[in-house]
Formats: sequence, C-alpha cells, structure tokens
Amino acid sequence: MTAQSLSQDGSSLHSETTNDAASFASCEAHEPADATLEIRFEQRNEPWLLEIGSTHSALERLLRDGEALVLGSGKHADIRIDDRAVSKRHCRVWAERGRLYVEDLGSKNGVFVGGGRIQRAELAAGASFVVGRTVVACRGASDCEGLADDAKAEPWPGVIAGSLAMRRVIREIRKLAAVKAPVLFAGETGTGKDVLAKALHRSGPRRNQPFVALNVGALPRELAEAELFGHERGAFTGANVARDGAFVEAHRGTLFLDEIAELPLDLQVKLLRVLEDFQVRRIGGRGYREVDVRITSATWADLERRIRDGKFRLDLYQRLAVFVIEVPPLRDRSGDIVALAEKILRDVRDEVGPRELMPSAAARLLAYRWPGNVRELRNVVYRAALAASGGQIRASDIAASLSATKRTRKPPVSPEEARAYLERHPGNISAAARRLGVPRSTLRSWMKS
Repeated sequence: MTAQSLSQDGSSLHSETTNDAASFASCEAHEPADATLEIRFEQRNEPWLLEIGSTHSALERLLRDGEALVLGSGKHADIRIDDRAVSKRHCRVWAERGRLYVEDLGSKNGVFVGGGRIQRAELAAGASFVVGRTVVACRGASDCEGLADDAKAEPWPGVIAGSLAMRRVIREIRKLAAVKAPVLFAGETGTGKDVLAKALHRSGPRRNQPFVALNVGALPRELAEAELFGHERGAFTGANVARDGAFVEAHRGTLFLDEIAELPLDLQVKLLRVLEDFQVRRIGGRGYREVDVRITSATWADLERRIRDGKFRLDLYQRLAVFVIEVPPLRDRSGDIVALAEKILRDVRDEVGPRELMPSAAARLLAYRWPGNVRELRNVVYRAALAASGGQIRASDIAASLSATKRTRKPPVSPEEARAYLERHPGNISAAARRLGVPRSTLRSWMKS
C-alpha cells in the first residue's frame, strides 16, 4: 500500500474506558493500559472511512472489511502523519466482520480513546482516537460523500474547518458567497458565528469593501438607532458632531448584525423599513441616502419561539433569514478542537512563551463536552498555558483549568430556552441536561417553575 503524508489535526472522541483524571498522570509516564474489547457496537454494512487531516486539508481513506492500515510518521506506514508526537509505526486500524478496531503498536505516546490510553479497542461509528496530537475520526463512507473537495479548498484566515461538521458549513458559505441575499448564522453562544460571517464576506465579490460588525444586543437602547442609521449634530444630548451609522459605513460591503434577537421591537420596525428599500435617514436628518449593503446576522436564540411570543417580528425574520446557516457547537465538531487549541497557543505565545500540547492533554480536551464552545476552550487553554511548567501542557494542567471553568461558569442557556428545548425534544432529562450544559437538578427545578 502506498504511503501518504498529511499534517496534524484534531477530531471527535468516543470513550470505551473509564479512566479518570488520575489516569492522565500515568499516561504521561507512558504506562500501558489493559485491552478493552468488551463493548460491542452495531455492525455496519458499508466501508469505514478514516478522516485524518490538518487545519488546511484533510485526507480520507476507505477501509473495507478485512483490510488494515498502519498509521505512523515513518516511511513504511500506510498513512504517514506529520506529527512529532507520532511514532514511526504508531498504531494499526482494521475492519473485521463489519466492526472497526485500533491497536497500539508500542508507540511512545500512546493511543487515546475517550481521554484514556488504551492498548486495543473497538470503535463505534462516529468515534475517534488520538495519536500524538492528531485525531482520526471513524465514520461511515456515506456520511462524508462529496466533502473531499471542500477539504482541499484554501481556508480563510482564522477559520478552523477540519471536522466534517464544519466542512459542511464551509460548503454552504462558498455556495452563498457570490449572492447578495441575507444570511442568518444560528447557533450557541461562543461557536464563532462572527468569524464565519467574516469568512462569507471575504469569499465574495465584496471582499475588498468594508465589513462592519455591530452587536445590537450590547447597545444601550437610546444609542442603538443612532449606531444603525447615524445622527445629525444636536439630534440628542451628547450628539456633538454628525456621524454616519453602520449602514452607511458598510456601503458596498457587508453589515453583520450580531445578537439580532435582542433588537427592541420598535427598532425592528425601522430596520425592516430600511431592508425594504435600502434607504437610511440619520436621526434628526431630513433626506434619505441609498446604501448598497449585504446583510448578515447572527443569533443564539430560538427566533421562531420569540416570534410566537411576540418578541420578534415575523416579517423581519423572513427578510433576514433568506438563508440560514446552522453553526455546530464545539461538541459536534471535535475534529477541530486540537487545531483550535494550538492556534490559541500561537496567539498567546508572546505573552506566555512557547507551549507544547502533550498527547494526553489533547486527549483530555477531546473528552470534554465544551458547553461554552470555542470561547470556553480559549479560556481553558489560556489558563493551562499560564500554569504549565517546562513549556509542556499536560493533562493535569487541562484538568485543573477545566475545574476552574466549572466553578465559575454560568449555565449556557436560560430557563426559558431550556424549557423550549424540552418542548421540542421531550424524553430523557439526563440527555437534555448534557446537551444544554446544565446540571440535571437545575433543569428539573426550571421545569417546575
């Protein structure tokens, strides 16, 4: 079999071990773990697809029943991985009777599944394992159909899209780049909706024109209208000079309205009027000015529920949501976690010095659910980088940083949003609590209130 080369990446995890935080310390010493093959997963009738890649590209290899692949950094590996933490012959992956297995071939840094180091394990569909700082996602071949070309495309600065979920988002963005129609980015707080809005702008014909971002949810009520449409001198107290609003500043470019669900109802009416004819008038002004602006917006809220509750206008929603891009939470794009963590370390290098993410630390990051998404990941990695000794971030550093996050983190959703989720997804309370990132006891109390 011909060897192939690729770069580092991160992807999702599935756990078949019950290693706790103490286990990660032993992983640093490279102590072997017992084989784990007790859990049996559903047999698949299609080939397996191994998704391995870097921030900039992804390699996919089909693995049919009866076939095996050796992964490593050496020239004799079936798939060569450019990762200093990967041994020359690191592990073997094989498919047998519709099931998929991975085995450590005596590597220095081990093979991790679900955050714990294993010797041999069976993998479920959608699971992943970690070798060095590279993650191998195991999927059904049909899940990835048509996405290989998207993986080869040149990414945008700041966009990490090695995971299957994010590559689907990138495909949508590329399709919508050349049109003027409004796009609404929907998804949880901290998922990077603003970064993707910039990517949409950069990939279209307006890339050399202004990109203006305005967080309408953070604006004081009395200033929101002026920030959107501008004002004349003396129009209100403090208006000492005339200024253009965001619409005029974004002329010929893109205007990104973040947290659009928080816009007051009276301003929703005024915004709708502008979106109908793209003419704006400053507060205190008399004449109108035509603007050529592409509108993008973002929200973490359930806008359909807000429409039913009378808090958001249906006609405005229809104007803003011509196309909707659902941005996946970090727990569903774990193929990007390691790459994101290493980017964060590069960003803070001047402040904290060079830091290396050890394999067991990468596995610890991948075993966490990230209710706070990319924003929480940034905080955890930053704290771990500050605490790390010897330039190496270990699993214990990540565990300590995660503990600090859990002590201070507020629930990522409100009681109203949690109840709305349960209305749409009735059933298992424990599963809903994990999905929403709140304790089960909290969720039960919200249901009773």
